[in-house]
Amino acid sequence: MLIFPAIDIIDGKVVRLKKGDYGKVSGYSITPEEAARNFYECGARHLHVVDLDGAASGNAENASTIQKIVKSCEMFVEVGGGIRSFEQIEKYLDCGVKRVILGTVAVKDREFVESAVERFGDAISVGVDAKDDKVAINGWKEVTNIDSIAFCRSMKDLGVNHIIYTDISKDGMLKGANLEIYKVLCQTEYIKITASGGISSLEEIKELKKMGVYGAILGKSLYENKIDLKQAIELAENL
Repeated sequence: MLIFPAIDIIDGKVVRLKKGDYGKVSGYSITPEEAARNFYECGARHLHVVDLDGAASGNAENASTIQKIVKSCEMFVEVGGGIRSFEQIEKYLDCGVKRVILGTVAVKDREFVESAVERFGDAISVGVDAKDDKVAINGWKEVTNIDSIAFCRSMKDLGVNHIIYTDISKDGMLKGANLEIYKVLCQTEYIKITASGGISSLEEIKELKKMGVYGAILGKSLYENKIDLKQAIELAENL
């Protein structure tokens, strides 16, 4: 299993939200580039970056900051937030991003997702953000009536091989991940599942690894020193 330390960005700064609420923001004095370098020095070789401004607006608001992150580290970087055009996908991939995450656009335009997969292959993943098992869009501000598990399985039919599933109610709370939902999702053949939201202990990493989860995203647990990144990587890779 891969460990993806996370960098969430608002106005070019590193932040974490509680339950996806833009009104409950924790800011950190470290710059995004410094955070990336620190993660690399701890042994991380994969990085999850989200443009939270972009997720809300539909535009890549922090693209220049993300480009700086990519240039400052030698990691596999995946990026989400406000990616809703082929042009923006190409810009990110051209600057060194290895995988882009489609969120709101995957809900609103299935044809776009299918075309993106045909065009860019495994460089495309879909981020599924869920609240009470329903898909949320537009920076988590709007909850649809779409069942999140059924939506994940429908993405497989479009050729998507990788899904990042976030339980919004757990995100940023440091109270544990929704392990049960990942047990279900891992039963979906031919889709790699990355767990996101609330992972706050090494024991959870062990459980996710045993389930067959592809990756685990660690955010606030790292910034608040609840999980040691080096230990997490060692457990994920060697368990």
